Amino acid sequence: MDFLQQFIDLFLHLDDHLSSVIIQFGLYTYLILFLIVFVETGLVIMPLLPGDSLLFAVGAFAAEGSLHLWASYILLCIAAIAGDSVNYWIGNVIGAKAFSINNRFFKHDYLVKTERFYEKHGGKTIIIARFLPIIRTFAPFVAGVGKMHYSTFFFYNVVGGLLWVSLFIGAGYFFGNIPIVKENFETVILAIIFISVLPAIIEFIRHRFRH
Repeated sequence: MDFLQQFIDLFLHLDDHLSSVIIQFGLYTYLILFLIVFVETGLVIMPLLPGDSLLFAVGAFAAEGSLHLWASYILLCIAAIAGDSVNYWIGNVIGAKAFSINNRFFKHDYLVKTERFYEKHGGKTIIIARFLPIIRTFAPFVAGVGKMHYSTFFFYNVVGGLLWVSLFIGAGYFFGNIPIVKENFETVILAIIFISVLPAIIEFIRHRFRH
């Protein structure tokens, strides 16, 4: 329960936590941010890190001068693209064996749902999934399991990574320090999370009504 509370607190007070990291670690903050984005996209057992909201917060801190905008942007684009590439190759090596794995770190249901999403949308899944928590982590893995040609995957990976980082860092940079946003940062973070998971909620409801 303590872990869950800490996890929720991390999401809701992301601005406070990021501010503390910047003060405490200085330039090493860029490495920490790089690793968080890389791990969320690159390690299939870590699908619940605060990717969207973290990028928004990075943009907001860059706007006020606490972080360098272009350094943050370039590093996090590299992290997102490299993370997906690593995830692809893990899936490529493990292959079909992945579907026999099911534990608290590696949810079989997530994998199956991502596979269905992948079958429906094809290569565009790699781009679309960037904006969908959990599926974002499993999509490149499934592409690897499905033996998608790497050059094709890499194209969608780069496009998706650039769009994802640009959208959320840009939103944070231009809107994160507007007084009403800054004063209600928790609400904004919750809104980002809700909008991110809304497509999954809609799909779940549609699936239930079909049956």
